[in-house]
Amino acid sequence: MAFTKQIAAWLLAIFSSVAATANIDSGFDPFWAAQVMVDLSSHSWEWGTAAEALLELYDNELSVFGPDPFPGGKVPAPGPGVSALLYAKQFIDPNGQTLVSDSAAGDPASLGVSAILIGQSDKRYIEASKRQADYLLNHVPKWGNGAMSHRPDVAEIWSDNLAMSVPFLAYLAVQQDDTGLMAQAVAQCGLQRDVLKTSQFASWRHIIGPQSEDDGLWSTGNGWAAYGMVRVLHTLQKWSGSASMTSQAGQLKDWIKEILDGAMASDLDDGLLRNYLNDESWFGEISGTALLSAVAYRMAVNDPGMFPQKYISWADSNRAALSKKQDGDGVFSPAVNPYDWSDRSKLTSGSPEGQAFAVHLYTAYRDCVNAGVCATPHSPVATISHPGIEPIDKMAVLNEPISFSAMPEPNGNACRAPNGCGSGRCQGSFDGLAEYPACNAGNTQSCQCTATLNT
Repeated sequence: MAFTKQIAAWLLAIFSSVAATANIDSGFDPFWAAQVMVDLSSHSWEWGTAAEALLELYDNELSVFGPDPFPGGKVPAPGPGVSALLYAKQFIDPNGQTLVSDSAAGDPASLGVSAILIGQSDKRYIEASKRQADYLLNHVPKWGNGAMSHRPDVAEIWSDNLAMSVPFLAYLAVQQDDTGLMAQAVAQCGLQRDVLKTSQFASWRHIIGPQSEDDGLWSTGNGWAAYGMVRVLHTLQKWSGSASMTSQAGQLKDWIKEILDGAMASDLDDGLLRNYLNDESWFGEISGTALLSAVAYRMAVNDPGMFPQKYISWADSNRAALSKKQDGDGVFSPAVNPYDWSDRSKLTSGSPEGQAFAVHLYTAYRDCVNAGVCATPHSPVATISHPGIEPIDKMAVLNEPISFSAMPEPNGNACRAPNGCGSGRCQGSFDGLAEYPACNAGNTQSCQCTATLNT
């Protein structure tokens, strides 16, 4: 066992794109957290969030947090062995109207950055990304002020969508060399905020709309919104085409700061933020705590004047509390049930997104230390008890190799904007019992169609 761990540590030092000296002791094991994250993920937003976490963990130079994520003003061309992209590719449909068939409008876009990176060597994924953006911008319902809905059938605004759709649109702006689209991405952040924020609180509400309204200050939702805007901010600042958009960057920083300030003013339970920030009846949980702490580290590096030492100290305290919440299997708990945020039971078996947020916390802290903004921990290199995920060709020698069955690549028809279900393209054959009707025949088979008076 010890020998196997030595081999794994050696491989990590030799092969990981993040140099061994860059790995730091965060007080918990992010690699084993990533292993659990991948094992548990089963929904589109979880796949996209996991892919982003893996990119930051293993190939950070390709993420927007790298020192030069857009060399020459272009999206980089990754090599063939990027773990995050090997993981994400199996879930992406290069022929669909959206990147994943899903009941949510925004969640499939969480895989958008991965699709664009894959698309540097396979243009089908660029075309798929463009169809995904067209769906979001032109077909998804809009709130009265123009904010994109997170639901496909009604206008409903979710804080979650700030981490799903908007970072993707900002990244696509780089791919398309489109400063107008970058401006739209920033504007969407403001429009979503206008719906979700009230003058009563600095924190944002979770959901406003007719189906699933939740006007509580969900800590995870505030984390989704803030971290999504952090990614948009870094994309905007590091792309030469939008680096001069300082006014928009200032807006994003202000909006991120208000969310952090709201969290920092909130009560803790056992060192953790409560599931709802403004409700002391709720238990403290790991998901919102980890992601909001990651935001604090990221912004302390981005703008130390606006986010001074108190933000680092707050994140450090949270990280110390979280380090005591990881068990021997790599699972962080207690977490809120990610599929029912009103569930009063503490989830101890592992939350896929909560595990990803722990990885985000690690990468943000690592980058803060390596930037010289955060203090260097006593142990400069993490002791990795479980090496977790490593590039695919090296998994066989690891102590706990990851395994997953790759899904076959979709080979269906390329979808466009939905046509009427009774149109010739659909040949009048469609599944009308599904939540979103889809053609059963014709050259748009399996694509979504729109019900009409005749159908």
